[in-house]
Parts: sequence; C-alpha cells; structure tokens
Amino acid sequence: MPHIGRPAEPDKRTLRREILAARSRLTVDDLRKSALALAEHALLLPELAQARTVAAYVSVGSEPGTLALLDALRARGVRVLLPALLPDNDLDWGAYTGEGSLARVQHGGKMALFEPAGARLGPDAVTTADAVLLPGLAVDARGMRLGRGGGSYDRVLARLERTGAHPALVVLLYDTEVVERVPAEAHDRPVHAVVTPSGVQRFHAA
Repeated sequence: MPHIGRPAEPDKRTLRREILAARSRLTVDDLRKSALALAEHALLLPELAQARTVAAYVSVGSEPGTLALLDALRARGVRVLLPALLPDNDLDWGAYTGEGSLARVQHGGKMALFEPAGARLGPDAVTTADAVLLPGLAVDARGMRLGRGGGSYDRVLARLERTGAHPALVVLLYDTEVVERVPAEAHDRPVHAVVTPSGVQRFHAA
C-alpha cells in the first residue's frame, strides 16, 4: 500500500540503484566515446566559452568522463578548480594543472577519488567560479538533479547561494539519465543545463 501523501515518483534510492546498474554495464569503449562527445558539446556552451574559472571534478569509474573536458578548458587558459573531500563531506578546492597534478585518495570504504595534489584554496574558492560542473545520476525536465546522496554538492550549492554567487550550474550525464522527474526536496536547486554525449539541454526555470 502506498504511503498517503507521497508523490507517485521513483524513490531516490531506487533510482540511484537503477542508474548505477546501467552505468556498470558500459564498456571501456562506451566510456571513451562518451567522454569525447561530452567534451565537444560542453566546450560549445557559452557559459564555458566565457568562463575564466570553472569548478569541475574528475570522473571515476563509469561516470561520464571529464578529463578530456578539463584538459580542453586548461588549453583555453581557463582556471580549473577541483574538489577535495573533507571528513565532514564538505569540499575543499585546489587548482588542476594537468593529470600530473592529481592524487588518488581513498576515503574510508568509499570510492577512491582523484583530487588536486597541490595547495588547498578553502571551501569558499568555489564562489569565484563562473561555472560549476556538477556530477549527478539524473536530471529531470525541471532541471532538478539527483546526486549520489552524500550531500557534498548540496553544501556547495548552499554556499553559492549564501554568498550571492551565481555561476552557471551544469550537470554532466549520459543520454538515458535525462528523465521525466526525479524526487526533489525543499533545499534542492535546479541546474541551468545538462550536457550529454548527444548534446545540451537548457532549463528555463533555473
């Protein structure tokens, strides 16, 4: 029996499990081709073309690949900031200066992450970004993003709002992860655009 008053939409945990299962079936060739197509479309975004500083992240496992995009942004002279996970799940930031500037960091029982090996700039460094590239598992027609559930990027978005920073918010996904609706809570904020291997979709409500 359904819970009274609960919206008829998939539960976050179920949706996450389904998307992660689909990602796990991708081949190395799928990942490589998707990463190149993703970079090509993302680089055409005016928000990235005009950006001086972009906060991004290094993809891991079967996430949509970001390294090709990070290197292309650097080649344009863009300052690229990457996150470093703090013990409380907040994010510090450091500069990306090429693959050699990354360190593989294991956080307890979680997935190993690639983080900037250089100087830490503090959690507020993200407020200097003209665009923020967000990881995610899905986005819906309203621009609402489904994350992995750790809350790190909820803190980032809250920090941007608190400081009055208004960077372009862009989520990178696979084509099948643009869905009709994801569960949203009061604190969730819509993104401005999603980039997938087949193109870009914008959200007017963001």
